[in-house]
Amino acid sequence: MKKLAFVLFVLVISSILLATQFTLTVLHTSDLHGNIFPIDYATNRPSDVGLGKVSTILKNTLAENPATVILDTGDLIQGTPLEYYHAKIDNEPTDPMVLVMNHMGYKASVLGNHEFNYGMGVLEKAISEAEFPFLSANIVKKGTEEPFFKPYHLFNVVSGDNIIVVAYLGLTTKYIPNWEEPKHIEMLDFLDPVEVAKKYVPMLRDVADVVIVGYHGGLERDPETGEPTEDLTGENQGYQLIKEVPGIDVLLTGHQHRTIATVVDGVVVSQPRNWGKVVNRVDITLELKDGKWVITDKAVTSISAGTVDADPDVLALVQDYEDKVQEWLDQPVGIATGDFYVEDPLVARLSDNPLIEFINKVQMEASGAPISSAALFNNSIKGWKAGPVTLRDINAVYIYPNTLKVLKVTGADIKAALERSAEYFSLEDGEVTVTKSWVDPKPRHYNYDMWEGIEYKIAVNKPVGERVIELKFNGVDVDPNAEYEIVLNNYRAGGGGGYSMFAGKPVVREIMLEVSEIIADYILEHETISPTVDGNWTVGVGDVYEIKWNDTLEKIAGNFGITVKELIDMNPFLLDLDRIDAGTQLMIFKPFVPEFAF
Repeated sequence: MKKLAFVLFVLVISSILLATQFTLTVLHTSDLHGNIFPIDYATNRPSDVGLGKVSTILKNTLAENPATVILDTGDLIQGTPLEYYHAKIDNEPTDPMVLVMNHMGYKASVLGNHEFNYGMGVLEKAISEAEFPFLSANIVKKGTEEPFFKPYHLFNVVSGDNIIVVAYLGLTTKYIPNWEEPKHIEMLDFLDPVEVAKKYVPMLRDVADVVIVGYHGGLERDPETGEPTEDLTGENQGYQLIKEVPGIDVLLTGHQHRTIATVVDGVVVSQPRNWGKVVNRVDITLELKDGKWVITDKAVTSISAGTVDADPDVLALVQDYEDKVQEWLDQPVGIATGDFYVEDPLVARLSDNPLIEFINKVQMEASGAPISSAALFNNSIKGWKAGPVTLRDINAVYIYPNTLKVLKVTGADIKAALERSAEYFSLEDGEVTVTKSWVDPKPRHYNYDMWEGIEYKIAVNKPVGERVIELKFNGVDVDPNAEYEIVLNNYRAGGGGGYSMFAGKPVVREIMLEVSEIIADYILEHETISPTVDGNWTVGVGDVYEIKWNDTLEKIAGNFGITVKELIDMNPFLLDLDRIDAGTQLMIFKPFVPEFAF
């Protein structure tokens, strides 16, 4: 009898403990960029991305813990041909990302910088169709401190007879005016997210059991070491939020396309990479003490989309959208007579190549500017080979909805921009590599520009800031004080990517078509396109050598390990000289990539 009483006592105590404990699970996505189907639109091959896979992870987690919610931290409605087609070709149906997220039961999303790319009309339509709020407390009505969007979302989570209150505060990187078309954000101001959080978090702390901050921005310092990263521009302020705003239980971040799952100063920090490749899971244990829920444990882990199959219900929901997009993408617009193909992205950034030269020449023709710059945005971009060129090919090359601006800049500005691009390279044991800070934590290949209309050489062996050893326009040295018209995308024209020399420069004209459309129109008009390489730029090792009074060409060539013929090829003006005076400057340069030949 005593044994039975003891067992009953244990059962009663256990039931009391269980009744006063609550485990909340938060699934976190970010930077989905229009991905629903598990495919790579550039190749049409399977890929471990998209909301279809996220939905399966959500269903599995709900089966394990019904007290599970899913939250997002922005960049939803831009990034794939699926969303481009919806925004630009047929915007009448419900936004496909919103349609799927409604179906999945998302609680809220934070506005990302790419939400504004298609203009306020497209964004406001998507918001009106969502059964969840789009949040941002620091995006305010111009000239006021009144939030333009809903600043936060309070919601209850139920488990049995227990209810907890969760607060989700939305914050967005304040750097958007440096990138976005002014007309898309003309009614908005972007306040400092840290200062805004200081206002809202204490208020939410008073009414919620769990306070979650969703910040579309990343960590400006490494969460493990506390050491600053290369990004101290103000674009990312996650670490500052942790240090300066007490009361945050969980910080969900985005924007950097990193995978972060850690705890910093007692705050769970999460970032689940991009495109739905990873979903982060945050588990929060609470206990009821003196009538108040108290957090007793927190943990965060990452779940790879590669571990699950896509949810067929989600894919079926938007299959009609996908079918139209696939048909549209496969429409040929012209014929290439040769290859515009990138075999090796590093090689393509070391020497003039057909694909980037083509994009620059299209930009020059469309704008009338004599000088142009463009980038190979990531290492997955390949271009196209000889034969039909489709809209899929073009959209796979120019993946952003950029427009073009013609700026009036000085020769010194052009030189400074080339020096900025030259920072992309490092020289290690005689081998050229990509500078670590350009790929860690987030690959920023899109910030390395290649130019047409000028002739230049970059010597990677020279110190940063002194690497452009030749810069000419129409065969004449660029005058630092002279003015030149250049065409570049609107992101770069606003100073994006660390190109502050362009910010605030006079805008001569704008071409408001997106660059992918400009390229498509160009090919449609010309019907056939042929690859060309004029070799106007290259990257290598070298220097400018000033001849001394007792120098000979043989001596100079020998010192640099080249032949006299090679020295004269580098400096063809020598053939026209009867004698070479001391003080004459010679170009000594070895490119990493041999001259392109068809």
